Amino acid sequence: MRHIISIRDLDRAEIDGILDHAQALQGQEYNSQALKGKLLGLLFFEPSTRTRMSFASAIARLGGQSISMDSVEASSMVKGETLADTIRVVSGYVDAIVLRHPKEGAARLASEFAQVPVINAGDGAGQHPSQTLLDLYTIRQSMPLEGVTVGLLGDLRYGRTAHSLAHALSLYRATLHTISPKGLELPSGLAGELRDTGTEVIEHDDVQEVVRDLDVLYVTRIQRERFPDSASYFKVASSYRVTPELLTGVRDHLVVLHPLPRVNEIDPRVDHLPYARYFEQSANGIPVRMAYGGRLEIEPTTIKTNPLSY
Repeated sequence: MRHIISIRDLDRAEIDGILDHAQALQGQEYNSQALKGKLLGLLFFEPSTRTRMSFASAIARLGGQSISMDSVEASSMVKGETLADTIRVVSGYVDAIVLRHPKEGAARLASEFAQVPVINAGDGAGQHPSQTLLDLYTIRQSMPLEGVTVGLLGDLRYGRTAHSLAHALSLYRATLHTISPKGLELPSGLAGELRDTGTEVIEHDDVQEVVRDLDVLYVTRIQRERFPDSASYFKVASSYRVTPELLTGVRDHLVVLHPLPRVNEIDPRVDHLPYARYFEQSANGIPVRMAYGGRLEIEPTTIKTNPLSY
């Protein structure tokens, strides 16, 4: 049984294998029956559009099915049931679980009680490993990952997508430029860990200082749901915005990414520029999560003959 809770659960060779596999899948008819008879449980205790629907689509295109629980209010947790007991119960119904939860560490806790593989689809300000894989895949469609120069812009304190991506990029000897509002900097522990691996992490106050030196600009929104009160949120809510004017003079091959949803941090006029890849990035969730599903040892006796596994 293979849980995937953090991008750290995958080494570079495994990541490359998944990305290669996704590339082979993309553009096909997606009519495989490799996971026929398998059932995926989608437990989402936070709102989601892209992650939930792309996981459901991915298993359907592999011949499997999914069932979902969409909120705490729709579950027995409103009656006082613990997450541990919920996971124990759902483990008896499905072959794998995709969990999104507002509390950091929830997916790791779930993996301790599950009898089936658990995929972390986002745990508070923690990790989001499958998003990182499709981020890497989208970058790789335009340029090699090795030695890439990436700017991480936005909420780097609470942004789990930025946390996961920063670690994954350290495996490719990337240079990271971090740009964030005051108080939303990349956690010092993570920054220190990255530097210990030899990754260059350079902090900036203004994206204009560095945007012309980047291969990738990875934008994240200010996450209102992570703030303790509205006043703290509105203090930083409009502190940056990517516009066509900002992108004047950037490298021709620059890629602008965003895990979505966006609020006001990317001007809609950017959508029509050749740098904008965030909607392609979202669509890449299908082949990447199909390939990602091949890592789950749902049934070891069949995984060896599964043409979509490694």
